[in-house]
Amino acid sequence: MNAATPLAPAAPASPHPLQGGLSLKRQLLLWLLLPQLVLFLVGGALAYRIALSYAEKAIDQSLTQSVRSLARQVKPIGSGLLVDFPKAAQDILEQDPKDRVSYMVSSPPGRFLLGNGKLPGPNASVRIEANTTLLYNVAIDGKPMRVALLEVNYGEDASPQRLRVQLAKSLAVQERLTTELIADMLAPLLLLGVLLSVLVYGGISRGLQPLTRLQAQLGDRRKQALTDLSPIELTQAPQEVHALATALNQLLTTVQRSLGQEKRFLNDAAHQLRTPLAGLISQTELALLEHDPAALRQRLTKVLSGAQRSAHLVHQLLSLARHEVEVNLQPLDLAALAREVACDWTPRALKAGVDLGFEGADHLWLAGAPLLLREALSNLIDNALNYAGQGCEVTVGVQAQGDLVLLEVADNGPGLADADLSHVFERFWRASALPGGCGLGLAIVAEIAQRHGGQAKVLNQTPHGLRVQLWLPAGAAR
Repeated sequence: MNAATPLAPAAPASPHPLQGGLSLKRQLLLWLLLPQLVLFLVGGALAYRIALSYAEKAIDQSLTQSVRSLARQVKPIGSGLLVDFPKAAQDILEQDPKDRVSYMVSSPPGRFLLGNGKLPGPNASVRIEANTTLLYNVAIDGKPMRVALLEVNYGEDASPQRLRVQLAKSLAVQERLTTELIADMLAPLLLLGVLLSVLVYGGISRGLQPLTRLQAQLGDRRKQALTDLSPIELTQAPQEVHALATALNQLLTTVQRSLGQEKRFLNDAAHQLRTPLAGLISQTELALLEHDPAALRQRLTKVLSGAQRSAHLVHQLLSLARHEVEVNLQPLDLAALAREVACDWTPRALKAGVDLGFEGADHLWLAGAPLLLREALSNLIDNALNYAGQGCEVTVGVQAQGDLVLLEVADNGPGLADADLSHVFERFWRASALPGGCGLGLAIVAEIAQRHGGQAKVLNQTPHGLRVQLWLPAGAAR
């Protein structure tokens, strides 16, 4: 006895086809709110630069007006100066008690006359024109300040003099103004951003509700273990969700049809194999009890006949199940295929005493499945040879009828009663009690015709005989 073959190690489980990741809701929130945050930060930076520029312009305007006001307080008298400055300087200093303001008057420029601090002048490379305000930045005691400088000429033409007035203000006021402007600008924008984020979140949640309902429906059906495969219904949903639901409904329809075919096959097999298998068991048990060789041979003959019938039934059931799936059509010459099948059945026809022939065009193309059409034609010829009778004629015909192609097998046998014509394509229906058949041949033919988008018909001939036709669409040409 052969040693048992060791079991191969189990293959590693393949990774799940759907890897976990961010949910659609989170992805939408990320792609909508993240750009909003980036735009808010960029807008804040731009707003800060704009506010800083406006604050600088405001300080420059204030310094320019103040330095000119101070300069007007210095009045030339002949070759000298009348300075009425303390009161003006005091007014300027009292404009903003929180702000540091320094001033200096020098004549000639750089030579301190009066003021509350010594202020540096601009770079030596900078050209200073009389009666023109010059603005520049300096650092005094480590603090940045903005300085306005104005020089005026006075004195006699013979001895001209120049007076420099400088006024400096700390840039802290600029920072304060900028901060206030930014706060006034960004606070409403921040509030609007929060409101927009809430609206985006609510809109995404509402927009994804159809997907949530779809998920709930599929989850309920998963709990029912494939007992409910009815179409999914979404009354109110976006077009994209409707398209997804349509695709799922098509899948459910395919699965339902496949399960129905499987259930029907199992029921047919159980129903049809029960009787012949029981007969085989019964005949085999009787054969074991026989001692007479002639009787034993008779029992074994019945066992062989039952086994052959069971094998034919299994072949027909498997063929029927195989033909119920979708088929891939391809261009083929139906006339050539029919002649080839007829030639294959010629020896069987000669043995049965039947004249088997072919009539039709030399070439006739259509879109079909060669194996299925060969199976259908073989079943039709087999039925005709079995039931037409010895000495009859069986004709295989192929012809074009407009956009359709006609494939038929006609015989001049006894035919069928008119009442039986409506039952010939039913499964397991038989009009004859002759052994060998199982009532599935013509059902297979009808299934094959339907898979090609056509139909099968049967009608009696005059004066007697039967004609089985397959009307098939021509489909794609060669």
